[in-house]
Amino acid sequence: MSFDQLPAFNAFFNGSAAVLLLCAYAAIRRGKERLHRRLILSAVASSILFLIGYLSYHSVHGTTRFSYGGGVRVLYFSILISHTILAATVIPLVIVTLRHGLKYNRSRHRKWAHFTFPIWLYVSVTGVIIYFMLYHWFPSHGA
Repeated sequence: MSFDQLPAFNAFFNGSAAVLLLCAYAAIRRGKERLHRRLILSAVASSILFLIGYLSYHSVHGTTRFSYGGGVRVLYFSILISHTILAATVIPLVIVTLRHGLKYNRSRHRKWAHFTFPIWLYVSVTGVIIYFMLYHWFPSHGA
């Protein structure tokens, strides 16, 4: 794997986290607590792998500029800004929610998960959308 392939792997880990979160939600709705736990821990691992890859890539590569204008630029930055703010917010939310779940404190876990789940899912999905917008749908004119 070359260093230039990291954004694709990062998108894969973000997308995997989203799928695992949806599966974990479905599992807990069906009362399958052990499966839910395994899926959530897998989503955490996927998100951690994403974060390691993201920080590694951007520490060397720097910022990838979005070079398109007009309405698509407004759309891109709307997604990026909301994604960035919520990505910073979701990390402590996941930690607190996970801690309550691992301690079997169901009422507090459920209360925190009510907020954490949609934010984490949004961040994971929009991360993939940002990847596609930057590297496939609207790549830099110089690339």
